[in-house]
Amino acid sequence: MTLFSQRVPKKRFTARAVLQDFPTAVPVVAAALIAPQGQILMHRRPLAKAHGGLWEFPGGKIERGESRISALIREIEEELGVVLDPARLDHVAQARDGQSRIVIDLYTARAWQGEPRCIEGEEIGWFAPKSLLGLAMPPLDVPLAKALLALLQKPK
Repeated sequence: MTLFSQRVPKKRFTARAVLQDFPTAVPVVAAALIAPQGQILMHRRPLAKAHGGLWEFPGGKIERGESRISALIREIEEELGVVLDPARLDHVAQARDGQSRIVIDLYTARAWQGEPRCIEGEEIGWFAPKSLLGLAMPPLDVPLAKALLALLQKPK
C-alpha cells in the first residue's frame, strides 16, 4: 500500500470549529511636547469626533507600512505644523483599551522646528504638569499623563 492509497476513515466530523473574534489592534502614537519652562502642549479634540472637546496628547493612527516614529513625525506635522527630530524622541508609556482595540504609545519631545499651531482640532494649550490631570481627557490619555508626570518627577 502506498502513501496515496491509504484508506481515509469514513467517519464524518460533526463538531464545527468555533471561530473566535481576535480584533486587530489600532496602533496610535502621541507626543508630549515639553517646553523649556516645563509646560506640556495638549490638543483639544474636534467637537465632531469621538471624545470631542476633550484634551489629549497630539498624534494619530499609524498607517500601513509606517514605523511608530515616522507616524508620529507625520501626525505632529499635520496637526501642529512642527517637525520633530526622531533622535530626540523618548518613549514614555503605552495605554490600551480592550474594547475599542486602541493602543497608544506616548513619546516626549523637548525640541522641534517651528511654532506649534492648531491645524486640526479645536485648540492647543500649554499646561503646567501639575494641572494636567485636572483636564478633561479621553480615558486612555489619563494613564499616559500619569506616566508622564511620574517621569517628570524623577530626579535627573
